[in-house]
This record gives sequence, C-alpha cells and structure tokens, in this order.
Amino acid sequence: MHFQFRKIAAAEGPVAIHKALDVTNVVRDRNDITHISPLTADLQLMFNSEGIVDVTGNLSVELDMTCSRCLKPLKKQIRTYFHESFKHLPKGEEVQDEENDIINVADDNVDLVPYVEQALLLNLPFAAVCKDDCKGLCSTCGADLNEQECGCDREVIDPRLAALKDFFKE
Repeated sequence: MHFQFRKIAAAEGPVAIHKALDVTNVVRDRNDITHISPLTADLQLMFNSEGIVDVTGNLSVELDMTCSRCLKPLKKQIRTYFHESFKHLPKGEEVQDEENDIINVADDNVDLVPYVEQALLLNLPFAAVCKDDCKGLCSTCGADLNEQECGCDREVIDPRLAALKDFFKE
C-alpha cells in the first residue's frame, strides 16, 4: 500500500485506496488474540496547496479473543478513523517546524503499511472482557463466578497481619 507524491499531486481530486492487509504479524505476541481477520483499509489521499498529502479514512478488523477475566472466547470488531499527513522533503533540506503532526519523508514513494499497523496497535483493547460486569474465575478453585458461586474463602489478608487473625478467637 504505497503512494507517490508526484502521482497524488497530478491527480484531480482525492485518490482512493481500498486494501485488505494481513496483520497477523502485528498481534503475534498477544496471547489473548486467537485469530485476526485481514485489516480493511478504506483511505483517501488528497494533495493540498502546501505540498502535504493528507491520508484519511477508516480501518476495520475483526478479532477472536479470550476474555481476560473468565477466559471465554469472544469476538471483537475494531473500527477506527485514520489520519496522517505527509510532506515530501528533498534530501538535504531540513525540517523547520517539528511540533506539528506532519510526517516528513525524503523519498517520493511512501509505504502506508507501518502507519496503518501502528494505528491498529494503538486501538487494540488492552484487556478484553466478554461483558463489563464479568466476575472472572475463582482464584482458589478456578470456578467460573459468572455461572455460580463456589463458596471458597477469597478474602485477601495481608501476610504481615496474618498472625493476628486468630488473636481474638477463643
């Protein structure tokens, strides 16, 4: 998924890119993601009068994950808005303003895949849950607390004060 500054500048109006990308390598280290569909990118590239190419559009992907609390499988769909601005700087020219959000590139050909993958990574859920009030698993016996109460004593006692637990018992 590339674009060239010269071709975008010569185009009359926005240029559309519709691609499906294999992003399995992006989530390879995530054990909670069991499967990921190809990422669908619907992008529009527009050249403006300042020599900047604005890339905007939508990204969507479907994930098969496991709940971080109860380990049940779940499906999650991620849809996110994508926006990046690129400016072509010939070799040897220096950047005047580094505080703006414009990505300066020296080459005429720009690969959008790393930027799309980064946007996907930033929008992945940190810890997916099957429902907001998921109770998870019992830390003692492993029972699913969404289905039943197990009766285990799950009271957490500070180990420094554990000796005082039996102090007032007769």
